[in-house]
Amino acid sequence: MAYLLLYVDDIVLTASHPQLLQQVITRLSHEFAMTDMGPLHHFLGISVSRDANSLFLGQAQYARDILHRANMTNCKPCNTPVDTSPKLSATDGALLSDGSLYRSLAGALQYLTITRPDLSYAVQQICLFMHAPRESHMAFLKRVLRYLHGTLDLGLKLTASSNLSLVAYSDADWGWCPDTRRSTSGYCIFMGDNLISWSSKRQPTISRSSAEAEYRGVANAVAESTWIRNLLSELQVPVSKATIVYCDNVSAVYLSGNPVQHQRTKHVEMDIHFVREKVQLGHIRVLHIPSPHQYADIFTKGLPRYLFDTFRSSLNVFASPRSS
Repeated sequence: MAYLLLYVDDIVLTASHPQLLQQVITRLSHEFAMTDMGPLHHFLGISVSRDANSLFLGQAQYARDILHRANMTNCKPCNTPVDTSPKLSATDGALLSDGSLYRSLAGALQYLTITRPDLSYAVQQICLFMHAPRESHMAFLKRVLRYLHGTLDLGLKLTASSNLSLVAYSDADWGWCPDTRRSTSGYCIFMGDNLISWSSKRQPTISRSSAEAEYRGVANAVAESTWIRNLLSELQVPVSKATIVYCDNVSAVYLSGNPVQHQRTKHVEMDIHFVREKVQLGHIRVLHIPSPHQYADIFTKGLPRYLFDTFRSSLNVFASPRSS
């Protein structure tokens, strides 16, 4: 089996045997003008460091370029990207006279979340105000850059493992957006011990209860888990066990298996039936987890430093081995 990852004219190749890998490279070279650059060390701005059992993915140079663009290469670092205060409103503060720098930095930070899941929630909040950024929003963005300055060498560690089981953590706040009262949902999905997918996103509709907000978050995690399971099947690595989805809301867990439709939940009927179908097929199990162990909290709200650091390391975000 050989896998080829292609983006325009950049290719990453791997195979089950070195001989097969060389055969594929040779065949491609006969068809296209290409250069074999050896073992993977850099791809689309992402640096790759390898040891005997793991890969480290980082974007330190890209992060330095962002700080240089913002003229914050010598700023004072801070410990977390977001404080625990209530969320910003779209009307807080005066409008920026020119929002182009704000939009440029926000877009650049989005790409950084490829290897920095600890920034996902902060960047999601920044992007809510790109249409009309204000001074308070720029101050918030600068706090994120200060955190980035102090954590330039952090990145995502992937470890070799024979464990192919999928485990997801799903969380949602309830109506915390001061302008729309929409909820923010987040999830993270692990294959074995490796984080492979994560998201922080504002929900498209208003939820009328915390259970509804949490359940919509569960549905998002189940949809992503289902896609990953299908992808792994196509890659000839099928997942035999049910995917476990952890949620810290008891009502949302109960809804995933209860066949009785309640009057107060009929307006989330499609999400309910979607999740229940996967549960009945044995592909998904939704279980309760206490809030102190809910890693997805880092994708829905600002956390105190100790909890933020704990969850960040649980997501396999560590310092580059070159910096230690």
